[in-house]
Amino acid sequence: MANHVSALKRVRETRSRTVRNRANASRLRTSMKKLRAAIDGGDAATARELFPATIAQIDKAIQKGVLHANAAGRQKSHLTVALNGLK
Repeated sequence: MANHVSALKRVRETRSRTVRNRANASRLRTSMKKLRAAIDGGDAATARELFPATIAQIDKAIQKGVLHANAAGRQKSHLTVALNGLK
């Protein structure tokens, strides 16, 4: 365990940031799972409703450092193609 005041503070900060990062990543994964389930189920109306919120979550994940920009772009592209494939 850390002994210095600065090291103790670093431990506290790391714990709070870990909780925050896990929450952001979990929120993103949940949003993407809901959209993928709607697309795979062929529910175009629900998928089109969830799509903007999911894209917003992906963009927020970039800003928060949860996702790399290129990975996020790839995911947005794949989701868009899948959504456009629904009729």
